[in-house]
Amino acid sequence: MSSAPDHLRSAAVPDPVLLLPLRQRIIEQGLGVRAIHLHRAGHPELSHRFVEDTAENVYSISKSVTALAVGIAQDEGLLSLEDRLVDHLPAPSGGYGEGIEQVRLRHLLTMTSGSPITVFLDEQREHEDVTGLFLGTSLLTAPGERFEYSNGSTFLLARVIAERAGQNLRDWLMPRLFEPLGIVNPQWHTTRDGHTWGATGLHLRSGQMARIGQLLLQRGIYQGRRLVPAEWIDALHADEAWVPTGDLEPESEQYGYGIWRCTVEGAWRADGAYGQFLIVLPEQQAMVALTSHLEGRPGAEILRAVWEELLPLL
Repeated sequence: MSSAPDHLRSAAVPDPVLLLPLRQRIIEQGLGVRAIHLHRAGHPELSHRFVEDTAENVYSISKSVTALAVGIAQDEGLLSLEDRLVDHLPAPSGGYGEGIEQVRLRHLLTMTSGSPITVFLDEQREHEDVTGLFLGTSLLTAPGERFEYSNGSTFLLARVIAERAGQNLRDWLMPRLFEPLGIVNPQWHTTRDGHTWGATGLHLRSGQMARIGQLLLQRGIYQGRRLVPAEWIDALHADEAWVPTGDLEPESEQYGYGIWRCTVEGAWRADGAYGQFLIVLPEQQAMVALTSHLEGRPGAEILRAVWEELLPLL
């Protein structure tokens, strides 16, 4: 395990060497990181790529983008977190499943809907009508009672926005989020019936993903333009947003509005499979973005490398 030399662990670490200890740890431990971007208030962005920068699936970073969309939609008066799901989406042909009328958008955002339709099984993911499948299936537990990580919950949020806006989530976000961030033509996978997945499938280059992280750090502002209400960015990680997940991994014990709480005081993150991270460090006025492909090992190993090799230098 590498460790930054004592003479580097100060407030005056020069930019050219700031990422060196983390880069060394990544190589030594084979952590599969493909790119690192560091944004700090008042400093130029630092980045390092281990491989060519191509657009790749950012997996559940997509969920955090959908959470941003919820905040924008709420600001535009399209929805409220206390709205019932059934007030936005009509019943499928067989009617609503038992308990569905109790599900509110807040439950979808915190993954506490109680629905068994998590859309990780092939028969759910490849269903011709995922929306109808979710709405028509009875709940296993009362909404708000238990956390269960779910692509289905986030997908339903994307569907609510699409129903209210009259266009799919990806297209609705183009002028509101993607284009202002310089993301001109993002690919975002859809269901068989053409709806943006919302929960996964967004493809971005590492620098594009990092701009979303910069937006999070700056409470909804990018290059002087407000894209997301500051109050919504704060709400994502407010005390009342966190729900216990039951996960034994310390980095995954609490989930907020489409984001995760970190073990570092005040830090929170967007988090995707195989080591995609947007880590917001308010106390350091910094954001670290990493794209990776780490298989067979927990992504928390990458987080711990950031805590031990980079954080002391900030």
